[in-house]
Amino acid sequence: MITDPIVEEVRRIRQEYAARFNYEIRAMAQDLKKREQEHPERLVSFPPKPPRNRKIG
Repeated sequence: MITDPIVEEVRRIRQEYAARFNYEIRAMAQDLKKREQEHPERLVSFPPKPPRNRKIG
């Protein structure tokens, strides 16, 4: 299997971030919300996608 250094770096950073919060998802989410409020210029938003036409039957 080929290893990609960028993927490995992202995984390492993700692991370090989770460890900082003792792997508690709520603590991580709270931190991310705080960061969003501190830097709203970094957020990206897209217009909503149009609804899909669903075929029934």
